[in-house]
Amino acid sequence: MAITWHVCHNNTTQTMEPTELPIDGTLDLHTFKPEELGSLIPAYIDECLKEGIYEIRIIHGKGTGNLRRSVHTLLDRHDSVKSYSLANDRSGWGATIATLERDV
Repeated sequence: MAITWHVCHNNTTQTMEPTELPIDGTLDLHTFKPEELGSLIPAYIDECLKEGIYEIRIIHGKGTGNLRRSVHTLLDRHDSVKSYSLANDRSGWGATIATLERDV
């Protein structure tokens, strides 16, 4: 299963193309603009739930932490997010693992 999203490949609006995102439990935010996250992350969570995926990895990178904070704020607001934490593997604080509620 996949959802279609307009991805900005060169950080310009002129090159935005519809792209299918696989619903596999991993969402890499490196190709998205920060202003897209408010609709992208909730939509991705909803699609994961439809597919029976209850643990997701959101890759936001390390950077200054702004993107990570935005991701965490969006996870706090979603009713289906049971808990989340920074990845406990080699990606460290460059990714967040969220556990989703099975029945909300």
